Amino acid sequence: MKRSEKRILTTHVGSIIRPADLLEAARAARANGGDDAARYEALLKVKVADVVMQQSTAGIDIVNDGEYGKSSWAAYVLERMTGFERRPHQLRPGEWMGRDLAKFREAILQEMPSAVEGRPTEACIGPIAYKDDGAIERDCENLKAAIKGVAVEEAFITAVAPASTAYDGVDEYYHDERKYIFAIAEALRHEYQAIYKSGLLLQVDDAVLANYYDHLVQQSPQRYREWAELRVEALNHALEGIPEDRIRYHVCFGSWHVPHVADAPLENIVEHIVKVKAQAYSIEAANVRHEHEWRVWEQVKLAPGKILIPGVVTHHTITVEHPRLVADRIVKFAKLVGRENVIAGTDCGFAQAEGYQRVHPSVMWAKYEALAEGAKIASKELWG
Repeated sequence: MKRSEKRILTTHVGSIIRPADLLEAARAARANGGDDAARYEALLKVKVADVVMQQSTAGIDIVNDGEYGKSSWAAYVLERMTGFERRPHQLRPGEWMGRDLAKFREAILQEMPSAVEGRPTEACIGPIAYKDDGAIERDCENLKAAIKGVAVEEAFITAVAPASTAYDGVDEYYHDERKYIFAIAEALRHEYQAIYKSGLLLQVDDAVLANYYDHLVQQSPQRYREWAELRVEALNHALEGIPEDRIRYHVCFGSWHVPHVADAPLENIVEHIVKVKAQAYSIEAANVRHEHEWRVWEQVKLAPGKILIPGVVTHHTITVEHPRLVADRIVKFAKLVGRENVIAGTDCGFAQAEGYQRVHPSVMWAKYEALAEGAKIASKELWG
């Protein structure tokens, strides 16, 4: 994994707003298969090449495929696994939004009507195994083809963590939490290994490690600790055989636009984050609920060889960050953990599911440009 040895490198979390024609092609492929599926595959390769070039033009050093080949950041993997079935309206809303929903019900209803209706969930009804339909290999090959001849430093592919797989699901088959989570981890190992063997960086996405904190600590802090420790153990098991310097681990506090007063404090979950056997930790740090948490790194010392990827622009607002502010954020982290140990990133993705967009695409690209400009300013100050 590249480090910021001569300047601050830039990257992002992964999910980029999909073009309308790609979304339409994906819908047709799922509905009809056949020629529509072939047209989708051909268009996907073209669009991945386009989005890699756009990232490079915006000044992003470490790029990805925009997650264009996935239906969402987490649920995509259930299309690649056996053992699950979809259940409509089974999930109780309080389980995934915590005390924010109780305190800000009307505000959240205005933003997200489905929050009080319940959402579909998944039920595990049989053995969990990976269905190798070639999707992960396709995504890796598309990205590798796209970066040829393009001015980028490295490229990564995202994959979901065990804790975030079917995170609002129910186990009706294993009847044992440990067996269930480790079965998920064994299935995910296929994706992790495929990305590693392709030569690309692996980024493991794990928003739920933070998201479920509020729900579980209401039972007891010990319940959250046990829940998190099991899932980190399962993730490390799934990562066995992959060198740490090929792995990034991303944690955020939920992308939805709600007040977030019930978010997990970083100081209460950071011990679990740093136990993950990854070289780089990508953590939300630019939005107004979490920006102060740079202070955590005054007390928690980054282990030798590790890299911090703090979010220095956020998906939470349509206001585009000024490059000077971005630079200030970067310099603050560099002084705490060392300039060579910082890569400037984003808080979260801008399209957690293929049809979502947290801001308008023009705003998203402007934020990436502000990220790159801020990194240039910070580099001048840090290297002279």
